[in-house]
Amino acid sequence: MEEPYTFDDPQDVPEESAELYEHFRFIVDRGQAPLRMDKYLMAKIENASRNRIQNSSRAGNILVNDSVAKPNYKVRPLDVITIVLAYPPRDTEVYPENIPINIVYEDHDILVINKMPGMVVHPGHGNFTGTLQNALLFHLQQNEAEKTDAKPYLVHRIDKDTSGIMLVAKNEMAQTKIARQFFDHTIDRTYVALVWGNIDHDEGTIDANIGRDVRNRLVQAVYDDPEKGRHAVTHYHVLERFGYVTLVECRLETGRTHQIRIHFKHIGHPLFNDESYGGSEILKGTTFTKYKQFVHNCFALLPRQALHAKSLGFIHPATNEFVHFDSEYPADLAAAIEKWRQYGRTTKD
Repeated sequence: MEEPYTFDDPQDVPEESAELYEHFRFIVDRGQAPLRMDKYLMAKIENASRNRIQNSSRAGNILVNDSVAKPNYKVRPLDVITIVLAYPPRDTEVYPENIPINIVYEDHDILVINKMPGMVVHPGHGNFTGTLQNALLFHLQQNEAEKTDAKPYLVHRIDKDTSGIMLVAKNEMAQTKIARQFFDHTIDRTYVALVWGNIDHDEGTIDANIGRDVRNRLVQAVYDDPEKGRHAVTHYHVLERFGYVTLVECRLETGRTHQIRIHFKHIGHPLFNDESYGGSEILKGTTFTKYKQFVHNCFALLPRQALHAKSLGFIHPATNEFVHFDSEYPADLAAAIEKWRQYGRTTKD
């Protein structure tokens, strides 16, 4: 009897891309007659169109026995087939809105956005308007020069109150190729975070499984049991030390929801002003009234977690060349960093 299709180990799927693509694995039945790959997969995957499957094949997202399958491949008994299949955008749920966005780069296939803090990426959970996806749809519909049917195909997300670089595909083939890179963890991403405390070492790695907190489903927690949490790895190095807070650069090896935020809480250094993970209280420093006022002034300058998606590098889906995009700190984070920098100089003097 044929093995029913299953998702591969869910720990392999970046949670930030959940519901943006799926990964399936099949073992072909011993009695299976030769059959074109696309027809076989259409019969196995619910609501998967032939075009989406063929795009996945052309993008190199279908493997047979660990090798990339040609589009005209015919399945054979006991073949092991895996496929990364991207989801199309849901037009019926998203409406164009004229909202300013900071476009770092755009061509026929991709958009690179420097997302402002406070902007939700896509509609849902009570945010049905004012999202990045609403703004992107308006932008693409207004761009008459291209004369195309380009749409915003999301390939990853960042939190509402996290600022920084985001990549968006403009067609299904670009989305499909980029989805594979996120799945394979080959995307090069760096974040900058301001965290509480003076971190002991100039660089390090946080390796801790992450899963939904059973007491509060809106946040993540660290679990020793791999059955409860997904494998997550964050590499960091110190950029500047300000005594009571530290500026760090983080490089993600995996892409779990709230990964940096929960990882730094786990090692005792929550992100500055991160209310969800305990960083919105004065955790380090003196009891002097003047210092308390200084910290609250910093909170007022930066009314969110101190996290910025600084850069993003990937293989361009059309040119197959590596491209890299960087961003400046947003005004609120830059102001808070400078305030701490000045405070550090004053206390040293």
